[in-house]
Amino acid sequence: MLAADIGNAHTVLGLLEPAVDGPGHDVLAHWRVGTDERRTADEWAVLLRGLVGRHFSEIDGIVLCSTVPGVTQSGREMLGRHFADLDHLVVEPGVRTGIPVLTDNPREVGTDRIVNSLAAATLFGGPAIVVDFGGTATTFDVVNASGQYVGGAIAPGIEVSLDALGRRGAQLRQVELIRPRSVIAKNTVEALQSGLVFGVAAQVEGLVGRIIDELGVEPDDVSVIATGYLASLVFDECDCFTDHSPWLTLAGLEMVFRRNM
Repeated sequence: MLAADIGNAHTVLGLLEPAVDGPGHDVLAHWRVGTDERRTADEWAVLLRGLVGRHFSEIDGIVLCSTVPGVTQSGREMLGRHFADLDHLVVEPGVRTGIPVLTDNPREVGTDRIVNSLAAATLFGGPAIVVDFGGTATTFDVVNASGQYVGGAIAPGIEVSLDALGRRGAQLRQVELIRPRSVIAKNTVEALQSGLVFGVAAQVEGLVGRIIDELGVEPDDVSVIATGYLASLVFDECDCFTDHSPWLTLAGLEMVFRRNM
């Protein structure tokens, strides 16, 4: 099946099939493209067919979720117009996900956060914390021991923070997002890198520690999963992570699709 996670800055697509030895999944191929709200339903269809290529005839279903309302509408139109002969699903409020959402207003929680939590609860069990490193936001989502989504936190993403420094700091500039030589930097470029990489790592460890305290459980009993395309930048700098699952959102989308189809 083809799964698409449409975020504010990037869209991640993957070809998946269920694993033969458990509840997991195998990612056969994957792509990352820029999210463009101006892209029409027809353009999305051309993009998908072009990326998948000869494998398109093997697809028996398409599932997507989106945090961008305009793109959600284009995706819905694309599925109905170009892929009506395939089972397809847009994950949005009202779709059965299989995970209880215990928040003040469950409908306002991003669908990507819900499918992340579903995948974490299914693959790792609860309690679990998912830290999703996107460019726009770093999100923290919490599943309790009963497999229920109980809430989380949202912090500015690494790329957003870097862009803001570049725009607001007269003597600051855009830098490559890599680990610097040391925390105590000797030049402006590495100072920015240190603040971003090690600063985010410290933020993650601090928030994860506070979440675990609030859950009232032992740290060794909690799965802390890193995902998102910037996770590899910070993963090795944090002692709190137990797992790195880059395709967690795609796995959750597959689970919701199978449940509804």
